[in-house]
Amino acid sequence: MTRFRLTLAQLNPTVGDLRGNAAKARDAWAQAKAAGADMVALPEMFLPGYQPQDLVMKPAFVGDCQHVMEELAADCADGPALGIGLPWFEGAELFNIYVILKDGKVLAQVVKHHLPNFNVFDEKRYFASGDVTGPYRLGPLRIGTPICEDAWHGDVCETLAETGAEMLLVPNGSPYFRGKRGIRMTHMVSRVVETGLPLVYLNMVGGQDDQVFDGGSFVLNPHGELALQLPVFEEAIAHVDFVEDENGWHAEPGEMAHLPDDWEQDYRVMVESLRDYLRKSGFSNVLLGLSGGVDSALVAAIASDAIGPENVRCVMLPSEYTAPESLEDAEGVARALGCRLDTVPISGPRAAVTDALAPLFAGTQPDVTEENVQSRLRGLLLMALSNKFGEMLLTTGNKSEVAVGYATIYGDMSGGYNPIKDLYKMRVFETCRWRNANHRDWMKGPAGTVIPPRVIEKPPSAELREDQKDEDSLPPYPVLDRILEMLVDEEASIGEILAEGFDIADVRRVEHLLYISEYKRFQSAPGARLTMRAFWLDRRYPIVNRWRDPTGYSNRGA
Repeated sequence: MTRFRLTLAQLNPTVGDLRGNAAKARDAWAQAKAAGADMVALPEMFLPGYQPQDLVMKPAFVGDCQHVMEELAADCADGPALGIGLPWFEGAELFNIYVILKDGKVLAQVVKHHLPNFNVFDEKRYFASGDVTGPYRLGPLRIGTPICEDAWHGDVCETLAETGAEMLLVPNGSPYFRGKRGIRMTHMVSRVVETGLPLVYLNMVGGQDDQVFDGGSFVLNPHGELALQLPVFEEAIAHVDFVEDENGWHAEPGEMAHLPDDWEQDYRVMVESLRDYLRKSGFSNVLLGLSGGVDSALVAAIASDAIGPENVRCVMLPSEYTAPESLEDAEGVARALGCRLDTVPISGPRAAVTDALAPLFAGTQPDVTEENVQSRLRGLLLMALSNKFGEMLLTTGNKSEVAVGYATIYGDMSGGYNPIKDLYKMRVFETCRWRNANHRDWMKGPAGTVIPPRVIEKPPSAELREDQKDEDSLPPYPVLDRILEMLVDEEASIGEILAEGFDIADVRRVEHLLYISEYKRFQSAPGARLTMRAFWLDRRYPIVNRWRDPTGYSNRGA
């Protein structure tokens, strides 16, 4: 019986760390060699890290990638073949390629044909589309390698099967969004059924800016039977044996990792994105303003789970509008998590700013200006602590607030990263309840109720004036979130939203706030991407924009 052993290296690269990524590849190759493998495979664009964006437009960067690849080929000459992705110049054209290194040289080059140009992907900006590359032979097996997007279309895999491929190896750089695994599996099962070939789906893991690559690599046998499932969000090395019999090649059964539900995966994405953002940026500590509210409490929990509560500084910045309960709740969160809590009242700085502006503000009435001064003073004090102690400042605005601009630019928007940027307010509440009820080995924070129930249940308030509540300025959050889901995530028309029974005044107000807040989002911190319509690369609207959906206006020219 003929056998072929393939080692899958589901690993976490760092964009731009070519030599560090090559070191990971060498280690995986050494493990493959020790296991008697015929080949070790790494994900798409693993050598430069993914996504490198405009780095690939620098010829020096692409040249360095090729130089490091040549060193890697020489170091891995005596043993299994090694598959790895990188950018590659062919004449004046730049390609996304996957190379097979064997015996110290490039045995085969596979060029990506279908270039994704949607959501977070801009590959047509960088790469030329290559012709479909036929299969290559390693020992007894002919392998076809459709690179990521190539396997989401039937034509490339069909061509590979027709030209003699006996197995499909799909190297991926596929970032997470909620529900994506089901979409991936549907496409890959389709390719298996269409070609009759076993298929290996190899994905990278780790955070890069707002995106998290969730791993979850798997192997499908002919007829779509699952032969191996690797864990999500974790690095993994797996050895898969393919066997040929009278029915062709198939994979022998291997590991079947547990796959968590959407709530756990979303929370894990927020933890891993922050953890990798800090590690890859060179930070080991964070701080945040802890208000006693639900958003900052959740960010504190995420940070504690990402880097340990001993590395998280929480700061309470009370004013005369801060309720005693808020002070108690902030203290309760910090105590439950085991974080440091400092208190820095803003009354003194606020009095100084009020005195400085008094001559210019004479004859005017207090309004949102004075409220925003409080928020900006908090931002100033938090940034001072960040500068002094080298701790990255986290912002704490949820997706509902980010959408409608319910945040103060240069105030509570100040900071380097926002873990909950793509989490609507109602999901914030439920995520807090989920975290209180669940603890996993990958969490560095404590188990149990880390966010007191009162924090979750009390009416949200910015506490910038007497008796202020969020719903004084916004529709109730269940209403606001559904309108935003339709406007942002579904790109629904006003007519479609009204058909769900919402009040036109609420819908128009939310639409107005969404569009006029674009300039704030343009200057906001990056944050973990959880959906297909996160605020950054997924949704790119002009800052200056006078268009509004005319539905519902009595005069369309109004």
